[in-house]
Amino acid sequence: MSLLVVGLSHRSAPVSVLERASLSSDAQAKLLQDTLAVEPAAEATVLATCNRIELYADVEKFHAGVAELSTLLAQHSGVGLEELTPYLYVHYEDRAVHHLFSVACGLDSMVVGEGQILGQIKDALARGQELHTAGRLINDLFQQSLRVGKRAHSETGIDRAGQSLVTFGLEQLADGTDTAEWAAHKRVLVIGAGSMSSLAATTLARLGVRELVIANRTPERAERLASVLAESGGVSVRVVSMGEVPQELTRADAVVSCTGATGLVLTADAVAEALAVPGEVPPPPVSPSAGPQDFLRAPDGSLVARLAATAARDGRVPDRAAPGSAEGASGAVDGTAPAAARTGSGSADGGRAGAAPAGGGTAGAVVPAGADVGEGDGSCPVGLGAREAVDAFAQHGVWAENTGSAVRGVANGERRGGAVRLGLLDLAMPRDVDHAVHRIPGVRLVDIESLAEASADAPMAADVDQVRRIVSDEVAAFGAAQRAAHITPTVVALRTMAADVVAGEIARLEGRLTGLDEKQRAEINQTVRRVVDKLLHAPTVRVKQLASEPGGAGYADALRTLFDLDPETVASVSRADMNDADVKNRGRV
Repeated sequence: MSLLVVGLSHRSAPVSVLERASLSSDAQAKLLQDTLAVEPAAEATVLATCNRIELYADVEKFHAGVAELSTLLAQHSGVGLEELTPYLYVHYEDRAVHHLFSVACGLDSMVVGEGQILGQIKDALARGQELHTAGRLINDLFQQSLRVGKRAHSETGIDRAGQSLVTFGLEQLADGTDTAEWAAHKRVLVIGAGSMSSLAATTLARLGVRELVIANRTPERAERLASVLAESGGVSVRVVSMGEVPQELTRADAVVSCTGATGLVLTADAVAEALAVPGEVPPPPVSPSAGPQDFLRAPDGSLVARLAATAARDGRVPDRAAPGSAEGASGAVDGTAPAAARTGSGSADGGRAGAAPAGGGTAGAVVPAGADVGEGDGSCPVGLGAREAVDAFAQHGVWAENTGSAVRGVANGERRGGAVRLGLLDLAMPRDVDHAVHRIPGVRLVDIESLAEASADAPMAADVDQVRRIVSDEVAAFGAAQRAAHITPTVVALRTMAADVVAGEIARLEGRLTGLDEKQRAEINQTVRRVVDKLLHAPTVRVKQLASEPGGAGYADALRTLFDLDPETVASVSRADMNDADVKNRGRV
């Protein structure tokens, strides 16, 4: 066995590289055909998901195989070899088997323990069989990986360590709220009708959303998905065309998108336009380099807005303590109030800017520059009486508190501007949703990149160790079976040669002993064959046992040399076994 895997995943490459290296169905087919066209590879298949691209092949030579497979991945992904190479990993023979079994069990998934990978492995095997690029080794390997994955999920609690990528994405979209509570009464638009989108729609229906809207480029697939969901009951389902997506965005509370499109399905402009419903003024676009002062604006008619208008009209407005306060009674010699009055740092609520002072007086009352600020002058430049000023400062305090959180959000790159009006879950690779939508107020975007960051902090379940032991045991068993299978054609060829020798000697004996009747001839024939079988039984059983151990591949060569077996006979037995296995495996996928 010379199994080689070359690939990249979310563990070795950033999402931006995975996105560029993603392969369409046609590109995967061409990659497999080109892989078999090169000399080092005898059979191959490709495992391509939203967070991994792996090329499996049976190769003759390790170094030549690595070079060829890496070059082919670069050519078909469109990412240059020099750029791609640092993100590639290589596994060979038993390590390659261990890797695939770990992947099948969900140990290498972005969400540990998720079971969706089993369907993707099954699809990879079916693709190789359909294109006639999967031979005996690939068939055996992928079939066994499916069994190992199912065993891990049935014998351990690995499911508790994580959930499907869809479930994890919906949890991130809910942002700490129970997903069932979050989903209740929501109208969700699902774009795509493939395996991931179907899983998302099924999960949302189970969570109890109010309505599901399915959009897909192929209406028939969307209709089939909708009919299945409708049969389950409890949820309203509609099918729309892709041309109706902009209109549906205006009604949706959340969107889940996972298509095979190579370009963006939802642009930032389309999302912004959908949120600018009649009666609302769409928020102005915010430059990524803008600071808080560029997008914070006091509500019209508020105290701060009036002060700003006065300053714009009359020039700088100096601070002044309110009438009746201790600082106001002492007067301001230079027309400038003390710092505590200007900043509000001495206010009773702990220094919140613009907070109403204790005792009901106003704080930081202001007058235009050059105005009479003599003692007893309680005029307000923006026309507020004492009671109005108290209410205005209280209102300003609430506004400042709310916008303070907005400033912090903007500093962290979150320009959602308050409550989430539209949640977007992008599970596609390459991405379906423009990453720039996260700058639109009221939009929450969860994509593959953010899921990778969130899953890095997810706790590992205790069952993971048990799954790892299962993987190790299964790798050893698979290796032994493959090594034993490798010597089987040689043993069959040896027994065939022995049978030919027996047949020749019996024919020669019958020519010399013409007086034998049929019963005597049958007895002689059976006796000779029994002697040969007994002589070969112990050596052939023992050589299979030895060949199944690590390093046992040399026993087949030794057997061929000792008995001078015809290499073509051995090869013909191998080809016959491969054809039988191919037919058998095609019926099992």
